[in-house]
Formats: sequence, C-alpha cells, structure tokens
Amino acid sequence: MTQAFMKGIALSALCLGIFVSSCSDSEQAVFTASDWPAYGGQNNGNRYSTLTQVNRANVSRLKPAWQFNMDDAGASQTQPIVVGGVVYGLTPTLDVIALNGASGELLWSFSGLDGPSYFKGPSRGLSMWKNGDKEILFVGLVDKLIAIDPDNGELVAEFGDDGVLDLRTGLPGDTSRFYVSLSSPGVIYRDTIIVGFRTAESPPAAPGDIRAFDVRTGKLVWSFHTIPAAGEFGADTWPENARATQGGANAWAGFALDEERGIVYVPTGSAVPDFFGGERAGDNLFANSLIALDATTGERIWHFQAVRHDIWDRDFPAPPSLVTVQREGKAIDAVAQTSKQGYVYLFNRVTGESLFPIGERTASPSSIAEEQTATSQPMPTAPEPFARQTLTADMLTTRSPEMNDWAREQFSNFISAGQFVPFSTKQPTVVFPGFDGGAEWGGAAIDPGRGIIYINSNDIAWTGALAASPDGMGFAEALYQAQCAVCHGVDKQGAPPEFPALINAPESLSPEDVRNIIRRGIGRMPGFPALAPEAVDGLTDLVLNPESARSSSSQEDSVPSSSSAGSDVPYRFTGYHRFLDPDGYPAVAPPWGTLNAIDLNTGEYLWKVPFGEHPELKAQGLETTGSENYGGPVLTASGLLFIGATLFDRKFRAYDAATGELLWEYEMPYSGMATPAVYMVDGRQYIVIATSNSRNRRAPQGSAYIAFALPE
Repeated sequence: MTQAFMKGIALSALCLGIFVSSCSDSEQAVFTASDWPAYGGQNNGNRYSTLTQVNRANVSRLKPAWQFNMDDAGASQTQPIVVGGVVYGLTPTLDVIALNGASGELLWSFSGLDGPSYFKGPSRGLSMWKNGDKEILFVGLVDKLIAIDPDNGELVAEFGDDGVLDLRTGLPGDTSRFYVSLSSPGVIYRDTIIVGFRTAESPPAAPGDIRAFDVRTGKLVWSFHTIPAAGEFGADTWPENARATQGGANAWAGFALDEERGIVYVPTGSAVPDFFGGERAGDNLFANSLIALDATTGERIWHFQAVRHDIWDRDFPAPPSLVTVQREGKAIDAVAQTSKQGYVYLFNRVTGESLFPIGERTASPSSIAEEQTATSQPMPTAPEPFARQTLTADMLTTRSPEMNDWAREQFSNFISAGQFVPFSTKQPTVVFPGFDGGAEWGGAAIDPGRGIIYINSNDIAWTGALAASPDGMGFAEALYQAQCAVCHGVDKQGAPPEFPALINAPESLSPEDVRNIIRRGIGRMPGFPALAPEAVDGLTDLVLNPESARSSSSQEDSVPSSSSAGSDVPYRFTGYHRFLDPDGYPAVAPPWGTLNAIDLNTGEYLWKVPFGEHPELKAQGLETTGSENYGGPVLTASGLLFIGATLFDRKFRAYDAATGELLWEYEMPYSGMATPAVYMVDGRQYIVIATSNSRNRRAPQGSAYIAFALPE
C-alpha cells in the first residue's frame, strides 16, 4: 500500500463522532444521530438510523406530519439529506429545495438549469461537506456539479466557475459530443468530493472516469480511468487505444466510503454499446466491476469484475454497503454489493477476497460472428439468488387458464436458458430477472450489529434481441435505429412508461421541443449533443412527420458524416420488452416483487415476503402478487424496516426487521419511488420519502415529499 494510503488510515482514525463526513488536517466534521447527512444515511451506505422513538409497539400510530407538494409531474427519486433539522432535496425538474424538517415549510429554492423543465431528469441525492461552521451543499444538475450555501441557497462563488463545475471538462476528446449527467450524488472524503456520472448507452459516450475534486475550489485532485489508457492496468482487456474510441464503464449508481481506512468502493456500469461488443473485444475492465480505490490518491487497491465483456446491460445498479460479519469467531469488515441478476456479493473490505464462494460458469458463444463473448462468467454459489434465475414453462402465469395458454404460446418462441445467454437475431431471448433487476438503484439496508442485509427485488421477465442494421434506409431512419431503437424499439412502440412509444407524438410537443429533447435529453433519456443540426432535424421530422422527405434515402448524400454518430454499428438492439400478458400484467407466476432479509454471516435467508400489490387484482382475491418496485429500504435501531418503492399500490410500509411481518402501511397520493430518510427535530422522529406517479401513467400525476411521525 502507498504511503498516502497509510497516512490516510492514520489521519482518519482521529476522526471521532457519531457520523463523520470528512476530516481535514485542521478540523473534523461531525454530524449527530438526528441527521441523515449523506446519500444512504452515512457514507458507508448502510441506510440505517440509530433513532428508536418509533418502534414496534407504536408504529401503528404513525401519521403524515407534513406534505410538501410539487407542481412537477415528473419522476421524483431523491433521497433527501437532513442536517440540523433542514431537509435538502430536489424537485422532479431539479430545483434544489430546503424545507423545515418539522413543518415542511419551504426555506429557499434554487433553480440552476436553463430551458424548459422537460430537460431535467431525476437526481437521486445530494452531498454535504462540513468543516467547523463552514458547510457546502453539492448537487448534480445534469452535467454540472453545483456548490450551494445551505443557509441561503446561493452559489458558492469560490468553487469552480462561480459555483458551477462542468463535469465534461477534463474528459478525453471532444467533450461537447458527450452526454454526462450526475444522477447519483458524490461522496465526501475529507476536503474532496468523489463523483462518477451517467453517460449515453450508445456511441459516442464518455469514458467513465472516477474523479475527486477539491470542495473549496473545484480543482481536480485525482482521476481513475475505468477505461484504461495504454500501459495502465487493464488496458489489455480492450482493443488498442480504447480510451479514445470507447465509452461507458461509468459509475452512475453511487459509492460507499470506509472513512477510517480511506477507501472508496465504486460500482461501475457497462461498456458502450450495451448489447453488441464486436468493436470492444476483450473482458473490458473496469466495466461491470466493484473497484476499491484509495480515496486520497485514486489508486486501485483491488477490483472484482462481475460480468466480463457485458452484452446484457448487467451493470451494478446500486451503491455498495459496508458491513461487519462474523466468521469463525472473528469480525471481518466487508463490503456488500447487490446486482440486477439477483446476486449478493460480499468481499473483505481491505483485500477484496470473496467471503462466499464464487464459481465459474462456462458461457455460451454468440451466434453472431462479429461478437466475441467471454468464455466463462463468475457465478456466486451463496447466498442463494434473491430473484429467480431461469424461466421455464411451468413458471408462467396462472392468473387464468386463457392467460397461461397465451403465455405458453409466446414462450415457445423464446430462448430461455438462464444468465449470460447472448442475444440472437432469430428469436427473442428471456432476461430473468429483467433489465430492471433483481436489485435496482434504491440500494440495500444493513443491520450493522447483526450483519443482516435487506433487499427489495423485481422478479419479472423481459426479452431482448438483436437485428442487423439494414442497408438502404434514409439517414434519419438509420440514426433512429442506431441511437433510439434501443429504448423506443425498432417499431417505435417503446416500453412505457420509462421508454414511451413514438408512434403518435404528443400534440403538445412542438418541433423545437423535440429538437431540444434530442439534444439535451429528458428524464431517463440521455441527450445526443454529438448529432449535427441536420441529423436532429431529420429525427424530429421522423417523430412528428413519419412520412416526411427527411426520412427518405434521397437525403443521404447531403448529410455530413458527423450526423451519423453511432449509426455504423452493424447490429442494433431491438428494444426493451417486458413479458406481459394481454391485460398488462407480468406473464410469469407471482411473486413479481419480493423483500428479502439475508444473514451475511452465514448466507442464509431469515425471511422472504412478496412485496407490493396490484389493487385491482387484490380486489379479485390475488393479494400476494408483489409488484415492480423502485427505491430502497431504511432500517432503524428499533427493528423497523421502512420502504415505499412499490409501483402501483402507492403504499409506504413498515416491517418487523426480525420476522418480515407487516406492521403498518399507509396509502399515499403518489408512489414512493425513492429511498426514505430518517431524522429527528426537537425530539420528534420523522421518516420522509419523495413520491411521484411518473412510472404509473394510469394514476393521477404529481409529486410530493411526505414526512411521517407519531402524533404529538
């Protein structure tokens, strides 16, 4: 280990207090048990609160204490932070807000993005740096890292360019071509903020550098290359000069930090493009990896790659969590990482040694000659996966005999052989659990005293396929198939609500609206700044006027080559498709969502329960179906597990963490598509959650922060 790393251990050991956010040579930063000062509660990512006022005996009396309504109808996925009785959050259109934690009263708001609100997608959290009386609130607003004075909502002029740092700066090549968005917050270590970013999932995409910036000035402190440069470790797992030609392998989900040791744990995403790797031969380190970095220098300490040469978009979807487990009478500090596949990985925090066996599974080769898949993939043998792994005919829906017959007929046309089966151009391949997990971005909760992890999981099937890029189509259609079909489908039918259909564009969208969305993105959709104006115009006409001359092949010769960014990929993904029955319900047997408690000391399940409801099915007597869920749980020292997350029933729930028994539930006006936060103000404990109905378009649209507490 480096001298800087050892010095970091010694210095961090001096940082004492209940919650330590950072520690400089001059003064430590301490938060209290009443605060929720970081994404995940603390920098260790445990989503755990020591507060016990709300407990098993009185949780049934929990009521809304306040509700802050937002006019925005978009996605609200923010887990707020709470410091000194003030709740700091974001609206769906990325206005930063500060609320009185006891009343929900708006103290100030900050709007840092220009342009119509539809540019602004969800952001999942904020970061707070504290040194003595000095505090700075950091928030990602698409490609900008913003520094705000938390007392008044004004920019901190000394940071970056008058309080704003462009996250594209310093990336290789022509950064104006890259879409970059800080969808999950950075983590504070001493006097630095460590960040990743989200990027496009088709070329051109930024290489996913992990970077640390000085919290006072915004100057770069260090950078780790997830796509290595020539001569760096891992460069031989890519084609030559990959850093200049490839993208992705980015950290979009967030981090966990061992402050005493000075180690930051970084989960990374897939290489670009997601589903065809013919131009990125090799294992593609450090994509789909958990990386332990020296938080002082950015040097790699160890790494684990969960998927080699990923062509399934099986990136790590959530921040890791730190935990201490018992093995043979000894305490071992570990880091746990959940996955879309339904696996829990557990590693020694310092050495990277896996604390459960990981075997190797021989992987199937691709039927596409240009694709070179990995010959094997790592497969944990314990704990048992928390989501089903291989869909068979006897696992299809039994909601009615007619639906079962329909599902069997569809299933007979699919390839279904479990994990890591390459996509085909001949028939759809089942992805189970689906593209949205298994685990998703909400993260897991940890009981630090007992070594228990709590995970909510999706358990429905999706399908996917590849198609050869056809010759002879117009330039706009070719661009659409290369850049847009991955989400909106080759037939423009989409996979609503995340990926809307484009067959009939909303009449409310003007041509300029569509151009702006293509350039800058909207919600989950990235922007495409690399496209030339002529290409943007062509795609706009293709959406609004499908028969327009701009979509015809007669326009090809007049379009500059810069218009065709990414359109020369020989195979394209045909779109995300949930396997749903004709009534819109999952075509697999329930449960469609679960909540799980796993003892990480042994790998054994303590309990597993269906999670979520479809109200109309419950009225028919189908009460334990579970449902899709987004957002995660939090745990309190009183043994309560709080979680919203369920997509259709709009309920906020409290479970007995020891048994999985449902103790309390409350139907909210909107779904809790976020992870809650727990805090205390003036001796009263609150649990607050961001809510919105953006993923359920059949429900009334709106968004709000809702805080719950015991009656006064």
